[in-house]
Amino acid sequence: MEDQNQKILSELLREVPHATVVGNTDRAISEIVLDSRKADTNSLFVAVRGTQTDGHQYIATAIAQGTRAILCEELPADTQADVTYIQVLDSARAMGLMASAFYGYPSRNLRLVGVTGTNGKTSVATFLFQLFRGLGYRCGLISTVQNQIEDEVIPSTHTTPDSPNLNRLLAEMHRKGCNYVFMEVSSHSVVQQRIAGLKFAGGIFTNITHDHLDFHKTFDNYIAAKKGFFDQLPADAFALVNIDDRRGSVMVQNTKARIETYSLQTMASFRGKMLSDTLMGMHMEINGQEVWFRVIGRFNAYNLLSVYGAAVLLGEEPGEVLTELSSLKSPAGRFEQMHSSTDVVGIVDYAHTPDALENVLETISHLRQGHEQVITVVGCGGNRDAEKRPHMAAIACKYSNRVILTSDNPRHEDPQDILDQMMKGVPPLDFKKVTVIPDRREAIYKACSGTNPHDIVLVAGKGHETYQEIKGVKYDFDDREVLREAFNSHASVK
Repeated sequence: MEDQNQKILSELLREVPHATVVGNTDRAISEIVLDSRKADTNSLFVAVRGTQTDGHQYIATAIAQGTRAILCEELPADTQADVTYIQVLDSARAMGLMASAFYGYPSRNLRLVGVTGTNGKTSVATFLFQLFRGLGYRCGLISTVQNQIEDEVIPSTHTTPDSPNLNRLLAEMHRKGCNYVFMEVSSHSVVQQRIAGLKFAGGIFTNITHDHLDFHKTFDNYIAAKKGFFDQLPADAFALVNIDDRRGSVMVQNTKARIETYSLQTMASFRGKMLSDTLMGMHMEINGQEVWFRVIGRFNAYNLLSVYGAAVLLGEEPGEVLTELSSLKSPAGRFEQMHSSTDVVGIVDYAHTPDALENVLETISHLRQGHEQVITVVGCGGNRDAEKRPHMAAIACKYSNRVILTSDNPRHEDPQDILDQMMKGVPPLDFKKVTVIPDRREAIYKACSGTNPHDIVLVAGKGHETYQEIKGVKYDFDDREVLREAFNSHASVK
C-alpha cells in the first residue's frame, strides 16, 4: 500500500488537545511508528505504555535511530535540544488522532460500520461485506480472519490494527474507491485507543460473555470496554444492539447515536423468528418476510438479523437486502462443514469461548435425528483467560457423547497444565467419555476413528487459523486440512 506524503508536525498537533510541546513543530513527518527499531529521521516515535512493555524505555533508541520527534506521556530526564517532545495525558489516544490527520481523515470519506461483542463479530462484518458487494458497492473488510479491499486480501495479525496501520488501511480503501468499510472492533482496541479519531456511520453489538479477562481483569471492565465504543459514536450514527442480551441496553446508555434494536424474543426495530433449522439451511421470518438462508444455527439467526438491520439503517431496500442475504455463506472456519464418503459430518468452528462453544453444540443438538454420536475435540489457548477452561470442558461434556481435550495454541504455557485445568470442569459421571490427547493432530484422528454414518465430529477453537503457536513459534496447522486427512484415513471426503 502506498503511504501519504509528508505532513508538518504542527498540522498533526491541531487534533491533539492539551499537548505540551518542547521544541520545533515545523518538522516534516513521513511516518508514525510505535517500534523504535523502525524509526528514522522523519519519523514520529510514539511511546505507549503497553501490557508487556513501556515504550518510554525506547525513546533513547528511537533518537539514536535518527528520530527527532517524540510523542510521550512522560518527558525523559535528559531532553535533547534538536528533538521535539510532545507530552500528552494519553499517548495512544493522541496517536490515533494524529494518525487520522496524517492519512487525510479517511474514515470521514467512507461509511464505516463497527461490530463489537464477544461472539459473532467476524460473521457479522463478513456478511455485511459480502452483502454490500452483492448490492453493487465497493467495500473494505477489517476482520480477525483477513482484511480485504474488494478481491484483494491483506493478511490480518490483529482483530483491530494499531491506529497508524488502521488509518493507512482505511486511506488505501478510500483511494481504491470503497464506499463502505465493515470492521470488527475488539475490546482491546477500545481500551488501547486504536479507534480514536475514527468517524463511524454505525455500530453493532452482538452479545457479551466472559472472555479476555486475562487483559481486562474483571467482567465489569470488559463490559465497560465494549460500551466505550458506543460512547464514542457521533449523533448522526446508528447504534444497533441485540436487546435479547441483557447488557444490550447497557451498551447504549450514554451514546449520542440513534438507538435501534434487534431480537428473536421480543418487540424490536428488527424482529426475527426461526421457522426451521437443518444442516442444509435455515428458514426465518424477518419483519414479516419469510426467507431461507444457507447458513444455520440460532447464533447465525442473530447475526443475519443484525446484518439486515444495519443494511436497512444504511438506506438499503429491505426486499433487496433479504434476497442478497439468502445467498451468503459463512466465513471460513465458522461452522464450516465437510462430509466423508461414509456420511460422517465434520464441523470446524472458531468457538473459543464457553458461550460460543455452547451455541455451536446446541445447534448440533437441535440438528440431530437422535441416533448420531457427537464427538467434540476442544482445547483452550495458553496465556489467555484461564477462568474459562473448566467451563469449556463442562460444556463439551454436556452436549457430546465423546470428548477429546487437546492443545489449542498453548503459546508459552505447558499444554498439560491447560488440560489439567480443563479437566477440573469435567463432572465425575462424565470421566469415561473424556480422553486427553495433547497432540492436536492425534486428537482429531482419534475423534474420527470408530465413527458411524451420520455421526458428527466437531473440531472447535481454531477455525480459520492455519497455525499452532507453541513456545513462541507458529507451526503450520489447519484444523480443516487435518480433519480431511483424518477422514481420508478411514474413507474419502466429499
